[in-house]
Amino acid sequence: MADNDDELCAKNLCHHCVGESYLSAEIKSEGKKRKCSYCGQIAKSYLIEDIAERIDIAFEQHYVQTANEPSAWQYSRMSDKESDYDWDRDGESVQYAIMNSADIPEDAANDIQIILENRHGDFDALAAGEETPFLSDSYYEEKGVGDTAWHEEWRNFEESIKTEAHFFSNTALKYLESVFENICEMDTKDGRPIIVNAGPDTDMPALFRARVFQSDDKLKTALMRPDLHLGSPPSPFAKAGRMNAHGISVFYGANNPDVALAEVRPPVGSQVAVARFEITRSLNLLDLTALDFVTVKGSIFDPDFIHRLERAAFLNKLCEKITRPVMPDDEAFEYLATQAIADFLSTESDPQIDGIIFPSAQVAATSLNVVLFHKASKVEKLNLPEGTELHAKLWQMYKDGPEPEYSVTEEVPPKKDENIKEEGEEWPLDLEWPLSDSEFDEPTLKIDTDNIWVHIINSVKFSSSDFQVKRHRWEKEEPPF
Repeated sequence: MADNDDELCAKNLCHHCVGESYLSAEIKSEGKKRKCSYCGQIAKSYLIEDIAERIDIAFEQHYVQTANEPSAWQYSRMSDKESDYDWDRDGESVQYAIMNSADIPEDAANDIQIILENRHGDFDALAAGEETPFLSDSYYEEKGVGDTAWHEEWRNFEESIKTEAHFFSNTALKYLESVFENICEMDTKDGRPIIVNAGPDTDMPALFRARVFQSDDKLKTALMRPDLHLGSPPSPFAKAGRMNAHGISVFYGANNPDVALAEVRPPVGSQVAVARFEITRSLNLLDLTALDFVTVKGSIFDPDFIHRLERAAFLNKLCEKITRPVMPDDEAFEYLATQAIADFLSTESDPQIDGIIFPSAQVAATSLNVVLFHKASKVEKLNLPEGTELHAKLWQMYKDGPEPEYSVTEEVPPKKDENIKEEGEEWPLDLEWPLSDSEFDEPTLKIDTDNIWVHIINSVKFSSSDFQVKRHRWEKEEPPF
């Protein structure tokens, strides 16, 4: 080992001596052919000083120097005569931490440690008993990923949407672009896809949707035309929700009828119609539950790796942020951020996203809600001949009195001779007129008229955490002055 720091910094380390793939490939690509000071080969190399600089940056981002003495709690355990606790410093020695991080020879790691100890040396800190970075007898361990900056930006985003600009916010747009950039290309720990395909021949061929009725007449109307009244509402009647602003019609559904029923939170005495809707074309859905398992792989010597790690850590908690329960009185205000996210994903995502899968707050974790954006929310109209009369019954009279019995009857007119046209039926292409713009949209959903159920709500169950309120009283003491 060279005694002089300048001689030490002038040493070369070749790519053959670096086992860490990212750094080795960089040296092989960017280095200069020199004789390696550690293996003697002539190969693409970096100065050991340059390697030390990369180690310094990597350790600042990914490692932490461990405490050099026990904590107060650990001291108390050590002083307990009945305890066999023996304190050992966490982590590994700085030399081994350097060696293992880059997979380099031990003598190269020792040289780098000396260079970095000299670079960070602080006589006053040492005199005060403080350890300086890369001190020869210090220990290091990998530190957890911090996502504080991302959470701070989320709070700023929410505040901006609520108080500055509900619409057309460039700040919000840039933030959402950074959060969801290349989201479909990210990996998950359990291998599940982040973008889920729904529709024919998939694991999600249909969705269930529920609607609460407190009027028999309205229920009859809905049962007669479930395509119009149980699907997504017309825009003028679309109320604001977690994933849509007022007037933006979307389809809220669930992956099973029990979830659909629970999500509408029906009052006792009401009737709830739950219908199955077939998804008739292929859709791309962003699965928020998969974000909990997002993971990234990379090298600590890649300057962008820490950013990707922090983003992944934030995405692991994003589903919880988006789906947190909101009190009814706060919905108009608290839903603004999630509505902005839905608008962004509906219009700006690449590849195109048609909706979002998110967990149910009302039922078990395996139960899922799905929102289909406006562009994918149209329900195919029932094929009813012109002049069809519809009749709905909610009960049937029996010997012991009326019993709930739900049925719909279609009375269709006699078939006409297709060769005979009535006067005035010469409209080009036999199109009905006028058609609204939405009539030209491709339907995504088809009501399954054989799978419509009405639930009469007899009672409601709650799952809660119970805490007794304790009350205390004491006599106040008067101050002496």
